[in-house]
Amino acid sequence: MTDPAIWKLDANAGDKVRSTVKSAMENDNPPFRQQWLLAETDAGAVGVAHTILLPVPPIYAGDFGAPGLMMEDCFVSRDAPAGTANALLDAVEADLVAAGAKILLGASVTDGAWEAAYAARDYVPLTLYFAKVGLEKVGDFEGVRNATADDVPAIVTSSAENRKILFDLNVFWKPHPEADARFDVWMRKSLTLADRDMLVCETEGEFEGYAISQPSTQLHFPAPHDISAVGFIDDYFHDDFSDQEALDGDGVAARDLLTAAEVALKNRGNDVVLVVCPAVWSSKIDVLKSAGYRTAITWFIKR
Repeated sequence: MTDPAIWKLDANAGDKVRSTVKSAMENDNPPFRQQWLLAETDAGAVGVAHTILLPVPPIYAGDFGAPGLMMEDCFVSRDAPAGTANALLDAVEADLVAAGAKILLGASVTDGAWEAAYAARDYVPLTLYFAKVGLEKVGDFEGVRNATADDVPAIVTSSAENRKILFDLNVFWKPHPEADARFDVWMRKSLTLADRDMLVCETEGEFEGYAISQPSTQLHFPAPHDISAVGFIDDYFHDDFSDQEALDGDGVAARDLLTAAEVALKNRGNDVVLVVCPAVWSSKIDVLKSAGYRTAITWFIKR
C-alpha cells in the first residue's frame, strides 16, 4: 500500500531527516539505540539501513531483551551493484546482534522491496499494521461509550485475556509478571491524557471490550512523513476475538467498537488510522478487513 494519504511527506522533509539523524547521533543518553548503516561504492552511497533496539513495553516480560528492528526507511538505489540489499541486511543483522539483540525484526511496507530479502532469510510475518483512509463522522453506537475510572478493572481483565492470546500466538509477547498492575496504572494515567479517547463496549451491562484511539508516533513512520492526520489504535480487544481462528459471535459489536474509535479520531481531525494486529490472529483480521482495512506495514521476525 502506497496511498499518499498514509505516506504524506512533510513540507520540510529534508530538514526533518537531517534534524532526526543529527539529534540521534549527538544525544549522549538517547531513549533507545538508533543506527544508520551505509552501503557505498567509489561513486558514493548506494544504500542506507536504519535500525533501532526496540524498547520493550512494561507489560511484557522482555526475556530476550530489546529486539533489533530494521525500519521501513531503508533504501537501495537503482544503480546499486547486485547484492547490495543482501550486504546491507548482513551488516544490519551483525550490528544488531553485536548490540545485544537476540530477536531480529524487519519492517516493510506492503509489497515493499525488502519483503523478498526477509523471506529469503527465514523471516516470517509477526505483526500487521492495518490502515484505513477516509474516516467518517457517523452516529452513535449502542453499547459503546467513553470509559471512566470505574471501567479500569474490567479493562485490565480484558487486557489480560488479550495478552494471553498474544502469548499463545508467539512467545515474543510473554506478559510481565506484574502486567496487570502496570496496565492498571497506565489506564488510569491514560484517562487523564487529553490526546486520546478510551472507549468500552457493553451488552446488557456486561463488559465486552475496549479500544483506545490516540495519535501516531514516528516509531511507525520515518521522519520525513507528516503524521498529523494519522491516528493509531493499539489497544483494541473484544470478546468476539477470544478464539483466535474464528469469531466467537457475529463480530457486529466488535466492529461497532472499532468504528466508534474511528469516529473519535475523525472528531480530532484525523483522516487515516492504523490498527495493530498479530499476523495470525484470524478472527481479528476478519473484522478489520470487513471494516475496510488493508495491510500497510508488516513487521517480520527471524525464526
